[in-house]
Amino acid sequence: MIFEASKFVFKAPSVISRARRVLIKPNALYPTPYPVTTSSNILSAIIEGIRQVSDADILLLEGTPRGGPVYPIYQALGYSFPRVSTLDVKDCICVEVDNPLSKPLAMPIFWIPNVILSSDYLITTTPLKTSKGRGNLSIMNLLSLLPSSKYDDATPDGWSTIHTLGINKVITDLYFTLPFDLGIVEARQKFIGEDDPTHGEIEEYGKIFIGEPYEVDREVSETMGLKTGYLDLIKSAKGELEA
Repeated sequence: MIFEASKFVFKAPSVISRARRVLIKPNALYPTPYPVTTSSNILSAIIEGIRQVSDADILLLEGTPRGGPVYPIYQALGYSFPRVSTLDVKDCICVEVDNPLSKPLAMPIFWIPNVILSSDYLITTTPLKTSKGRGNLSIMNLLSLLPSSKYDDATPDGWSTIHTLGINKVITDLYFTLPFDLGIVEARQKFIGEDDPTHGEIEEYGKIFIGEPYEVDREVSETMGLKTGYLDLIKSAKGELEA
């Protein structure tokens, strides 16, 4: 679904009323404000919507690819919300999770923070960012949940290996292994980057996209004419699962 950003109110899905723990994955890799990172405004709207229907524990979870601390980034971005716990991926206990696809595209297993498995509802929210015409959207946002202790370049399955295997294949495998319930792409502005992820052009857009992560990324990509390579791979894998 597409909403006007100026009128956006987050209406929590009814299933959240039965949740004991809701986990929100923002895009907070850098101490640089929106549209490079998820804005505190959209997080406030999501948290307020959850509180309208539930007293569930609410967690924010983010990690940095090189294992640096995420708490200074949370502070710089103004992520301070009442009754919300902020967590760093590197401080979490991680467990191996099997890829449910019978024929994984790249990764048969993933190491992930166990707090994800103990959460009842999972939300990924990211700004609308593009790089060289390619979308960096709600499913791509899940990559930084992979712990640097298991995926740095000193390990067999490190970041270099992941990119060698094909980042779109890895993201497809991650989508099925981490079944997030909701994706939110904050498109009040569009960030157009190149090589530097913190510097680029900014265009006003005034929209919020919300839905199941694959559906929302597809809608953003079709609406804006973006190349989002993992979408076709996910579509094909969904067909195989249904068959």
